[in-house]
Amino acid sequence: MSKRLQVILSQDVIKLGKAWDVVDVAPGYARNFLIPNKLASRSTPGLLKQVERRKEEERKRQLELKQQAEAIKAKLEKAGGFNIPKQVGENEAIFGTVTDRELAEAIQNATGQELDRRGITLPDISKLGTYKAKIKLHSEVMAEVDVNVISA
Repeated sequence: MSKRLQVILSQDVIKLGKAWDVVDVAPGYARNFLIPNKLASRSTPGLLKQVERRKEEERKRQLELKQQAEAIKAKLEKAGGFNIPKQVGENEAIFGTVTDRELAEAIQNATGQELDRRGITLPDISKLGTYKAKIKLHSEVMAEVDVNVISA
């Protein structure tokens, strides 16, 4: 078994790791590919301390983002339901569908909170009524809001 070399990645490398990860690789892979292409640098005690400091800063940043997401979740749940007006046909069937963009606009108008529409998951809505929508605010925080589809 050959000796492994410890390097610190300076960029994300597919199937190896993300930036600032400390990984063990074959010496030839590090010497001939990673280091010349500035994808990694050799591990030193100073760089290892720098990596630890960056990871701690990233952990604090993620914790702060999670707290902000929790505050947004509380704000959305406090607001109650969000009304989306739609044109109605026979048997309370709506024309078209309710989109994530429409819900994002309704939330912004009601609370002043701008959300990424890609994090909104809506059920199939074809009639007037109240539906539950899920909104991903953070990797660990999901909010559930009521969507009231009303006649325009």
